[in-house]
Amino acid sequence: MSCRHEMTALQHALDRRREYPILLFRRPVLHSRKDSDLPVVNNLTASRELVAAALGIADHRDSAAWFANRTAAGIDPVIVEPADAPVQQRIFDGDEVDLGLLPALMQHELEPGPYLTAAHATTFDPDSGTDNTAIQRCWIRGPRTMTWLPYPSSHNAINLRKFWSRGEPCPVAFWIGHHPAVLMGTQAKLAYPQSHWRAAGGVMGEPLRLVPSMTHGKRVMVPADAEIVIEGLAHPGQLSADGPFGEYTGYLGPQVPAPIVEVTCMTRREEAIYHDYGSGLTDMLVPDNMAMEGKLYGMIRAVAPSLRNVHVPASGRRFHAWIQLRDPAPGEARDALAAALAYRRVKTAIVVDEDIDLFDAEELMWALATRVQWDRDLMQLQGLTTSTLDPSLDAGAQTGAKLGVDASLPVRPGPGKPRPVAPRATVPASAEKRALEVLASMDPAGWPGA
Repeated sequence: MSCRHEMTALQHALDRRREYPILLFRRPVLHSRKDSDLPVVNNLTASRELVAAALGIADHRDSAAWFANRTAAGIDPVIVEPADAPVQQRIFDGDEVDLGLLPALMQHELEPGPYLTAAHATTFDPDSGTDNTAIQRCWIRGPRTMTWLPYPSSHNAINLRKFWSRGEPCPVAFWIGHHPAVLMGTQAKLAYPQSHWRAAGGVMGEPLRLVPSMTHGKRVMVPADAEIVIEGLAHPGQLSADGPFGEYTGYLGPQVPAPIVEVTCMTRREEAIYHDYGSGLTDMLVPDNMAMEGKLYGMIRAVAPSLRNVHVPASGRRFHAWIQLRDPAPGEARDALAAALAYRRVKTAIVVDEDIDLFDAEELMWALATRVQWDRDLMQLQGLTTSTLDPSLDAGAQTGAKLGVDASLPVRPGPGKPRPVAPRATVPASAEKRALEVLASMDPAGWPGA
């Protein structure tokens, strides 16, 4: 299949059917219409169940607490020699580099060209030397030139501005492809400056293997077991138009100015596989949303000890957070909502009780329909930090309005007393067991409408 729209079109078709197989394209067709010798893999992280299995989590519903605890613990990385680093098996220096030979995808209509969508941009804080990594898009403009868009409030953008304020180019390396545990660990939401290499080790359960980059040496380390690394420099004040580009919101983001990267070196495995994320599709939403769940779990747990779980559903992109509490104390549900809404990306947060399945949208809607009075249970906050990628914001707005909904049941009137609400309509367990036995003996193929 072609790198121009066709692979992404297949992902869109599978997303509509809610099917998420891993897709491997062995001979992708480049934009030059030649076959690439690098296979393309996508949909690698489109399934929560598959990502959880790769991380060693028995049930994907338990990922929030697991991720929060693993990233907080962390494990320091280890440095290996270049000879022991598969990602440096092949080295292309200077004019040997040709980004056009990468099977980078042009995903959506109106996008200006092929983008790196799964490139983990690694920089460092020039004051402390602490590394930072984030997935940030890059538009391939030529054999050794591409734009790079660090979100303005991101830690990479802070590092970039520090270098530029000193009149120095910002050293950067973009690595592509690794075990899902590393992809997830380097998306952990951390304080600044704080090492993503250590967080990735915590998620892996073992030290991440690093190797000095060819251009920047030990100042910019890269994962030794990645598939591809692109190294370069973002020179002070050099900007170019970037976009429009299909964002995680599901909309095309506008054209914006972005730093230009001069590519100095590219390394890769002998048999490298190029990893692509379907931007705005489940493939891209799942890993970052699961990382968000871990971040929110830690933030909410600090103020709401009755917290049981957090879910950031793909249906809400990265703007919704569902929070589950067990028998919260008076005011605790609102404390949890306030903590969640303090996170920049969260636009709407809903608190429910333990009897509601956070991963079932119908259960959430039932709780909203039967447990909420809008004049009593809403928290509306204005002027909070938000994602400026939200297409509903007014032009130029830097802050937004957020909504919290307390869909939990009324607090118990006293210790050990039942909550003052009607019980759920249920059937006896013995009757349900018998009903399931009957269903198992029937052939649904003969039912009306089958």
